[in-house]
Amino acid sequence: MHHWTDSALGHYLLEWEQQRCDEAVADIFGYHSVQLGLPMLQGLRANRMPHRWLALDNCADLEAAPSAAAGSAAPPAGPAQEFSPVPAALVADARALPFSEASLDLVLMPHTLETSPDPHAALREAARVLVPEGRLVVCGLNPASLLGLQRRAERGTAYLPDLSWGIGYWRLRDWLRLLDFEIEAVQFGCYRPATQSAQWLGRWEFMDRVGRRCWPVLGGAYCVVAVKRVQGMRLIESSAWRSRPVPGAVPVAGRVAPQAKNQA
Repeated sequence: MHHWTDSALGHYLLEWEQQRCDEAVADIFGYHSVQLGLPMLQGLRANRMPHRWLALDNCADLEAAPSAAAGSAAPPAGPAQEFSPVPAALVADARALPFSEASLDLVLMPHTLETSPDPHAALREAARVLVPEGRLVVCGLNPASLLGLQRRAERGTAYLPDLSWGIGYWRLRDWLRLLDFEIEAVQFGCYRPATQSAQWLGRWEFMDRVGRRCWPVLGGAYCVVAVKRVQGMRLIESSAWRSRPVPGAVPVAGRVAPQAKNQA
């Protein structure tokens, strides 16, 4: 997606996703968070966790990653726009992350499922490394949109990235439910048609306002925030406990009946 994000349409999409990610991760607390892929998007810059990493799936992506020292860095005080970029800390496959089970509080997947050879395995791996009540943020392209129709009608066009194409929100929702995720929030956006001209994208700006009001679920991109739910333990009652007889009153030694006391 590197060459595509340099286009006017790519900037338009990244700007929308950057705003959605800033809103989604700003109030998610914990200690460890990771972004899987797409270094052009600083998805964790608004997050305040002390350890924030960017994981890339190949060494070639390091050239597009933000230039910063390896490791984690705490963001400075101030608005989200002044946060330092997340450094590229490791190269890892989204289907086999080098993290132990239940060790991360936040996993951000911007177009990670669409670029993965096995999106099901990548999603299961994210569920494995997340702690109970951990958050998963997924950004993707919506095939049921104007962008999706253009991609199917104009095969081979440079307007849109060469992806699978896109994973629909309803399919993603079913996958998340199978992994015991609960969707906390979802937003759709990018209703303008695909074009290489920044001038024409500006002229189509009114379609974002109309789309949010008239056909909100048909946006070209979506951002989903899901919570990992873990079922608590359930005590199982034994039927033998209920069948046991309740013991009766036990006489107390040395107790004098009231009638015998009156006769005395």
